[in-house]
Amino acid sequence: MRHFRLARPVGVRVRRSAGYATLCALLTAFVPQAAVQAADPQDYVTTLRPTGNADLDAALRASSDLISLQKTQAVSPFALTGRIHNDYSRLISALESYGYYAGTITITVSDVDVKAAKGTEGAGHDGRDPDLPEWLQAIPAGRKAQVTISATPGSVFRIGVVTLQPDKGDPPVHLDAEEQKAFGMKPGVPAQAESVLAAGAALQVALTEEGYALAHVGTPQAWLRPDTHTLDLTYTVHRGPVVNLGAFDFAGLQRTHPAYIARRMTIAPGELYQPSRIERARQDIASTGLFSDVQVNHDETLATDGTMPLGFSFREGKRHSVGAEGGYSTDLGGRAGVTWTHNNLFGNAERLRLTALITGLGGSAEQGLGYDFYADLMKPDFGSRAQNLSARLEGIKQELYSYRQTALLARVGVVRHVNRLWNVSFGGQIEQEQIQQMRATNSYFIVALPLTANYDGTGVDNPITPATHGVRVGASITPSASLTDGTSFFAIMQATVSTYFDLKHFGLSRPGRSVLALRGTIGNVEGASTFAIPPDQRLYAGGSATVRGFRYQGVGPQFANTRYAVGGTSMDAGSFEYRQRILQKFGAVGFIDAGQVTGNHTPFEGTLRVGAGAGARYYTPIGPVRLDVAVPLNRPARGDKWELYVGLGETF
Repeated sequence: MRHFRLARPVGVRVRRSAGYATLCALLTAFVPQAAVQAADPQDYVTTLRPTGNADLDAALRASSDLISLQKTQAVSPFALTGRIHNDYSRLISALESYGYYAGTITITVSDVDVKAAKGTEGAGHDGRDPDLPEWLQAIPAGRKAQVTISATPGSVFRIGVVTLQPDKGDPPVHLDAEEQKAFGMKPGVPAQAESVLAAGAALQVALTEEGYALAHVGTPQAWLRPDTHTLDLTYTVHRGPVVNLGAFDFAGLQRTHPAYIARRMTIAPGELYQPSRIERARQDIASTGLFSDVQVNHDETLATDGTMPLGFSFREGKRHSVGAEGGYSTDLGGRAGVTWTHNNLFGNAERLRLTALITGLGGSAEQGLGYDFYADLMKPDFGSRAQNLSARLEGIKQELYSYRQTALLARVGVVRHVNRLWNVSFGGQIEQEQIQQMRATNSYFIVALPLTANYDGTGVDNPITPATHGVRVGASITPSASLTDGTSFFAIMQATVSTYFDLKHFGLSRPGRSVLALRGTIGNVEGASTFAIPPDQRLYAGGSATVRGFRYQGVGPQFANTRYAVGGTSMDAGSFEYRQRILQKFGAVGFIDAGQVTGNHTPFEGTLRVGAGAGARYYTPIGPVRLDVAVPLNRPARGDKWELYVGLGETF
């Protein structure tokens, strides 16, 4: 029987005879220094003979200094001998880490050129041979030494008796069902060091999750039983008391109010100590984007009231940032602008974003340059931590062929995250605008109360990241009133559904490489006829959001003998895409879109327009760069012959 302590998952050290180790040490220590310095460097190559167990071979290869260091600078024969001597214990540890406690390691050294001439492996010199350094010195310069490692694993040892003993002064250890399940160490399983140590770590995690903040499971002691090929284990377990959270301390806050962090916390003093909930609270605070780093720690002792105080340390991120925005399509032309963001405006994670865009740079659906200037203010945790307040003030000028618009908008709304998949928003909007259409100019003052609901089951947090599975649903209803030149009331209703299917489910590709994507959109306006609704509130189709291959607002009724769209009160559109990743950073897309617009409040009527095309993708760390080309399959009079779209992220 041998007694030892499991110290690390890469292997365990079994005590062996000290005579050989002493001999090796003396051999290295008493070689004259001049001889060591005078010895020519010795090149060598190492071969590890397979054991038949790929995982074990990988562990042996990773543990061997002979293998990992052979491509470095050549070493003296005495240093190479020391490297061989060290490998015995390292390789034995690798065997024992996989449960082979009766295994042996053989290392032989031969002359590569002599072996090649004889056409045989040859007996070679044993790595333990005291004369090995002198033999290595005799190898002619320029010739390599062949080092061959052979491992004989022997039988796998299995777990024998497992004992849980209390720490000094503690009561006897009794595990309940959940603790026993977490521990999982049972007699009969292979005695691998990794699983033996992992069992103790898992038990300690389970105990701390139950509130035993000072719980500790020590490194197990092990007794080897060669006669039964078993390993007996003893774990020392300290539970300690069940502990509640104490006071929180916040360090490193400069511009952020501590009261905001306290309100945001998902844990509170007086609650049960649980490391998983503490970590989730840390991640939640980090997700606000206010900090470049968030850490939490506590002492190994309790406060005088028996609670466990927590210390949070913060490193605040940059307060200001500048970004650029751009895009191009042949119908809407180019758009370019800059965004300036002020984070943590009032110390409660508020964000102010100012954006200035120039639009209509040469588009076939545009008659001239326009602009879009807006200021967004977002206040998180408005009323509750699941709600955000947003406000926007915006100035727009659009020189579209369908109409020319100059408008000033103000909107405010609340977005509520119902759960991980659902969010809803509601608010109010006012708009003062002037619109010219077909040489007639009208002013409108519009009041609206938009209500939206969104579902996202794709598991993708970043909207620019392509989805590969799941469903997205968005629906909105916007009761509106136009209060100028006669009051009209109307309600705009729209819904969009997108779904994604990974062809890995058919065994046709690797995960995420080949994806089918489908999108359907339907809209309707009730309460007023087409010409009683301001032109910008009507429904249109055409462009990247609905039917590619047709210019923006190019699908639906048009004024006679013109390319000016009328708009309608009903719209529907659908898209189908096949997305294929190519190599690591490239991709290709084929798609077909169809849609129609009518003015009779009934969907699925009107003239159906169909477009088709293909595109290329270049995948960057922030999302794919998109380039699509589409053509109309049934082009209307005065319609464009093709369209080009460039942007960031997938179309849907």
